[in-house]
Amino acid sequence: MTASPIRLRAQDEEDLKVVSACLQDAIVPIGDMCYLPDERRFVLVVNRFKWETADQPRPGPSADDDHLTPFERTHCGVRIEGVTAVKIKDIDLKDRTQILELLSLEAVQGGVVLHFAGGGCVRLDGSGWCCWVEDLGEPWPTVCKPCHPLEE
Repeated sequence: MTASPIRLRAQDEEDLKVVSACLQDAIVPIGDMCYLPDERRFVLVVNRFKWETADQPRPGPSADDDHLTPFERTHCGVRIEGVTAVKIKDIDLKDRTQILELLSLEAVQGGVVLHFAGGGCVRLDGSGWCCWVEDLGEPWPTVCKPCHPLEE
């Protein structure tokens, strides 16, 4: 079931859409995000849901019994280079125990925005940004597959 670890680079809006799809529903402990202004770098380590293996047959009592068979998550390092400023909206940085759910990354004029569940976001300013994403270590099983209710 385990697919090869991902290792991606995004340098424009189209590339970032691919990265965003890979990182959708990643769990982000707020203490695992950091801006390094001297290096013009923003880094985070996320627990990434492995969407690329979610539709594969999984071992278990029955291949059709999704709630008894595990999906996978893995640690994933994300590095955005060329960041000149960081702006936070609706995220309490003082609560270091906070766990965020990453919904998407979006290329915007002059930077990148990370959108989180609940409406919080992190804007990374930098016109010449580059994003690097790489799985770290071995994946682990999870029975929880993220889902999003359909809007009416």
